[in-house]
Amino acid sequence: MNLSPALTPIKDVSDSLRGDGFAIISAEDVAQIAQVPLDSLLELARFWDDLPRDPYLKDGGRYRFRRHASYEIKGESLVMVPHRAHWQSVDYNALHGGIERWFEPSQAQLTSNPAWQSLLLGLAHVLNSVKLVSAWFVEAHQFRIDTTDGIGRPTPEGAHRDGVDFVAVFLLNRVGIKGGETRIFEAGGSAGLRFTLTQPWSLLLMNDERMIHESTPIQPLGPHGYRDTLVLTFRSNSFQDSPKVSQQ
Repeated sequence: MNLSPALTPIKDVSDSLRGDGFAIISAEDVAQIAQVPLDSLLELARFWDDLPRDPYLKDGGRYRFRRHASYEIKGESLVMVPHRAHWQSVDYNALHGGIERWFEPSQAQLTSNPAWQSLLLGLAHVLNSVKLVSAWFVEAHQFRIDTTDGIGRPTPEGAHRDGVDFVAVFLLNRVGIKGGETRIFEAGGSAGLRFTLTQPWSLLLMNDERMIHESTPIQPLGPHGYRDTLVLTFRSNSFQDSPKVSQQ
């Protein structure tokens, strides 16, 4: 059974992020934030059919496919930075932290799409109303978790924080699966919430300093099940880089 979340009205998103540490936003309101028709976002889902397999999974799994892009946002300026490694410290990712992970870049047709660019800028505008910064350093992760081996793990590292300011998790598609429940917890307490995002382009937006999150494994209901998501992380001041990069 899928538990539907209580949605945050668009007018309350900033207050919810400040007060509760998270907001759950409908696809229609995501389109309003991006200032594009929802159909323009729905059309982007085709780019999730062309994701290479993640070669870094330490559990030996074959269930995760992904691409990666990085941006710097200053005001209304969105600049895609040269392709770079994704790096997290072991403090935030005990399973895959401490190594430079070079994923294939997001497709040029996607990154040049006006709806894609408007989405990133629109979300930055919302976050500026919560935390005013001179620049956001943004990483975009396209994920497909599939059931090749009978089970897929959206968060093999378990419940975690990402070491950024804000995390946005968009559900793009669920096909032939059960599971994939989202669970969020207060980092400094015991309160938690569990729910399942099912609407394409619905969004969980979190204050990463306050919330821990994970998604439960998925299992197939048919011959080929999968779950597509887009994860955007927003960090002030700089990207997370390995010590090797910072010493250069």
